[in-house]
Amino acid sequence: MKLRVLGVLSLLCVLMVATISSAVLTSVSRELTQELQINRVAALNRFAQVAYDTALGGDSNQLQSEMDRYSALYGEGVLIRLQQATLRSGGLAEDRADVRDALTRAKLNLSDTTLVPLQPFGTGTEVVSRSFGSASQVLGEVVLEVNRDAARLKLRERWFVVGLAALALGALLLLSAGRVTRWVLRPVQRLNSAVTELQTRGRTAQLPEDGPPELRELSRSFSTMARTVSKSIDSQRQLIADTSHQLRNPVGALRLRVDLLQLNLQTTPDRAAAAEVLTELERVEAILDGVLKLAAAEHRAFEDSARDALASDFRASDALTDPFPVLQEEVERSGPAALRAGASIVLGVKPDPPLQLACTEAELAQMVGELLTNAIKYAPRGHISVAIDSTAGLVALTIEDNGPGLSASEKAAATTRFWRSPQHRQIRGNGLGMTIVDKLALANGARLGLTDVSPHGLRARIEFPRPVFPAPQEPTHD
Repeated sequence: MKLRVLGVLSLLCVLMVATISSAVLTSVSRELTQELQINRVAALNRFAQVAYDTALGGDSNQLQSEMDRYSALYGEGVLIRLQQATLRSGGLAEDRADVRDALTRAKLNLSDTTLVPLQPFGTGTEVVSRSFGSASQVLGEVVLEVNRDAARLKLRERWFVVGLAALALGALLLLSAGRVTRWVLRPVQRLNSAVTELQTRGRTAQLPEDGPPELRELSRSFSTMARTVSKSIDSQRQLIADTSHQLRNPVGALRLRVDLLQLNLQTTPDRAAAAEVLTELERVEAILDGVLKLAAAEHRAFEDSARDALASDFRASDALTDPFPVLQEEVERSGPAALRAGASIVLGVKPDPPLQLACTEAELAQMVGELLTNAIKYAPRGHISVAIDSTAGLVALTIEDNGPGLSASEKAAATTRFWRSPQHRQIRGNGLGMTIVDKLALANGARLGLTDVSPHGLRARIEFPRPVFPAPQEPTHD
């Protein structure tokens, strides 16, 4: 947007400078032409007066002498045609077409004393002419050659000065256009950044009030709205966390009472009913745990998702983790559950050299644990593989199974809160595992992807940006 606005203003500045320069140069050319014309017409009139006196019986030698002095001084030719003779100086002769035309018009008592406007470049001379005589009789004609080279040189000097002034004015206007553009667009750019930050993090900093009055008012309004939205998001998140935490106490007390009640029950049907109550309580506890984990993951995502998932550079404040020991620990921890489900977990080879991620061990372990739990739960008696690999700019953790997998529409909805596949309704779960992994991945600048495994199965792949370290600075010597 800045380039577009600056381009339009620059074009207007160039047009303005060109228009002003053209007007000034036209005025200068007209002024120099008029000055030259006035001087040469005065000389023409002087020669016409002397030639008239000569035609009435004077000495033509005096007239010729004045013509020669004039030609020697100005380098311009003079031709005077009398009834008895034709006088010439400066090499001006009748064989030139413009001289013949001037003599013909002057003989008809028509004066040519107007000069063509000067141009800075070109060569050649021009002639002016007039007749002399009485009111009823033309006694002769005077033709004066006008050398325009000196006037052209002066015009070129004026053009040079005007060109320098135009460049200076253009540079000043362009600089002013750049400053005005930045002054107008800086609040717009800040507003755009604030909107993006509010969208990704749920909060934004107070916008400074600068720029035009309308944009200052817009910044104030947006800051007020952003504070309201941030408070609302924080209140909702805190409400979920507080509610989940507060419900754990009565649910725990209820579980304890049911356990005590189950010890006092004598009949098998009553104990079975109590066991069902315990199952439902365990389901409620699992949902509360999932909601608390999701609230924490969403909070992390809002805090750190301003970085692009695949293009952010490593920052000095990021924690570096070797992912392979975390994978080992989570595979060992999930081993008993996999054994009970009849599934097997295989961990891939350790990378050499070791890889590193900009992620904390706790959050990485939580993501891997959730994915392993899902794989064991939804691919019973299946084969689960865990691997880590690296590509250009990426480090990826892959957990895949040979279970039934998900359809394309189900993979698209898998990270939605409380979503569960219709084919897995009979399996216990709360539908929050994939959502938690997706939010934690986003919080760490990573991306969760779900793809198919041939011939059947599901592959969950978390792609982290490879940390980019700043180049070491060479020591300086005093």
